Amino acid sequence: MKRLFAALALAATPAVAQDDGAFVDFQVLKPEVALEMAEAAMVHCRNEGYQVGVTVVDRFGIPQAFLRDRFAGLHVYETSQRKAWTAVSFRTNTTELDLATRPGEISQGIRQLSEALPLGGGLMVETGTGEMVGGIGVSGAPSPELDDVCAQAGIDAVADQIAF
Repeated sequence: MKRLFAALALAATPAVAQDDGAFVDFQVLKPEVALEMAEAAMVHCRNEGYQVGVTVVDRFGIPQAFLRDRFAGLHVYETSQRKAWTAVSFRTNTTELDLATRPGEISQGIRQLSEALPLGGGLMVETGTGEMVGGIGVSGAPSPELDDVCAQAGIDAVADQIAF
């Protein structure tokens, strides 16, 4: 929980310039890696008996890959995308954000944003050095905790490629 509040506080503070250059360097997942991650998450869920949709977004929340298993519900496109976007936008996995935004919590107003979906199943994708390079959202498993497990399986499938 402390990590979440630190992340929210960091997001609320003005950015400090690291140098005087005109450009910013950052890492972005290749589309092939995003697709591999989405497929691994979907297959993991399928093997567990769940029909899901999986969205992988880049570090800016723009979708790079979406896969929907053949019997997944209609809602999984929007839900998986919003979970991935929320994880990236708030730099927090959505299960943690769910707890921090419940009624009576200081960050409860986040639930009023139209795109935010603080519901388990959205994870940040980070390099081995902790740089966020994207997010993954899963929707359709019987619970948000199981969506998290499937999303993690997707990240684990490409961990050796992003562990630099």
